[in-house]
Amino acid sequence: MTITLIRLRQYNTQIPCESRNRSLLDALEMHLVPVEFQCRSGYCGACRLRLLDGKVKYNLEPLAFIHRGEILPCCCLPIEDIELEL
Repeated sequence: MTITLIRLRQYNTQIPCESRNRSLLDALEMHLVPVEFQCRSGYCGACRLRLLDGKVKYNLEPLAFIHRGEILPCCCLPIEDIELEL
């Protein structure tokens, strides 16, 4: 099992994301980190977060528009340790 770390800048903490998690959103929810979401499929963009460091891989290519430096945690997983503006 692969584990990456998610650093949460605003909370000044870090949490693990395990390879068994279906998405970054699932990992955040499992650790009770509040994140807005609607669809879990990359369609609506409600879960949009700023990625400050690291890289993610999308399970499904998001259809919602995202700006450079933003991610949709509902449909991606980190491929290395990441830092979020959260």
